[in-house]
Amino acid sequence: MSLSVVTDETFQELVLDQDTPVLVDFWAQWCPPCHMIAPVLEQIAEERAGSLLIRKLNSDENPLTARNYQVMSLPTLILFRDGSPVWTTVGARPKAKLLADLDAALQPALS
Repeated sequence: MSLSVVTDETFQELVLDQDTPVLVDFWAQWCPPCHMIAPVLEQIAEERAGSLLIRKLNSDENPLTARNYQVMSLPTLILFRDGSPVWTTVGARPKAKLLADLDAALQPALS
């Protein structure tokens, strides 16, 4: 399964207008940690299908969106819920840590 790609042009529709929480991976081709975290994100996308969407945005090709959300380092992951960023992390991290942080960030939506 490959993750859905978003661009400056499709960000509103594919991220901000979604009813389901969306995790956006801001990445670039030249970024080694971005390539390290990609398979982890694909696993999470499969495991959380239906409750979490994961999108990839190439920051080099889509500088407007990256600038709008003050993305300074890659990879940056931003979790959006109801069109607003609710959680951000920078850098690659182990899957268990990422899932724990995501679950904590999503907790208010579950109660």
